[in-house]
Amino acid sequence: MSKLRDKLTARLAAGGKGLIVYLAAGYPDLAATRRAALAAAEAGADIIEIGIPFSDPIADGPVIQQAATVALQGGLKPADALGLVADLTAASPVPVALMLYINTILQYGPARFAAAAAAAGAAGLIVPDLPLEEAAPLQDTCRSHGLDLIQFIAPTSPPDRIARISSQAGGFLYCVSTTGVTGVQTVDYSRLAPLIADARRASGIPIAIGFGIGSPEAAVAAAAHADAVIVGSAVIERLTAGGPEGVRSLVASIRQALDEAGERS
Repeated sequence: MSKLRDKLTARLAAGGKGLIVYLAAGYPDLAATRRAALAAAEAGADIIEIGIPFSDPIADGPVIQQAATVALQGGLKPADALGLVADLTAASPVPVALMLYINTILQYGPARFAAAAAAAGAAGLIVPDLPLEEAAPLQDTCRSHGLDLIQFIAPTSPPDRIARISSQAGGFLYCVSTTGVTGVQTVDYSRLAPLIADARRASGIPIAIGFGIGSPEAAVAAAAHADAVIVGSAVIERLTAGGPEGVRSLVASIRQALDEAGERS
């Protein structure tokens, strides 16, 4: 069973597209992260992605880097993030995935971390600096604890590598829209169509596009080529400017735009 895959598949079966919302644990503090995550869930997010801040976040752009810095300066520890996940999964049926870097898992201990994540109610792990060639041990550990280990494809991934990655993916396949780091930017999502077609031929797993999506219009453009969209930096910006209710407003506007696009198609 995969809570992540099942949630996205149910949304697709109803004629819609999935919406995955990222928040950094501990930004601006744990209480605010909790309120923002629950607001996002109530506004229509299908999956909440909780980031565990790390001092060298190589996949993250300046907005998420700054959020991570604030959280770390506030004393956030991985155990605090796991406690947040437990709180969220007790309060809402929306699945939660953890986004973190491999060093955090290694320092915690892979088996210990997977067990703790599963006990907290997490549905999967997203580890952007773990390549497929080094993923097998953690993949096995995750499977033994009922967790999905999310895999990534990118515009630079050749077809044979996409096939290998897709065959090992769990939950959903994370399609990075552009090379570089996270952050709101203008992206021609149509150029991802061949990449996504290759992934679909290799696996029936839902495909989510992330990086660059910052508005309802961008979400609709990306969703035209995939099964779900991932919104992160724009959510952090809205949390900074408008608090949890600002997050609710942004997520609701994206949910509405995705739903209306689905009705037109």
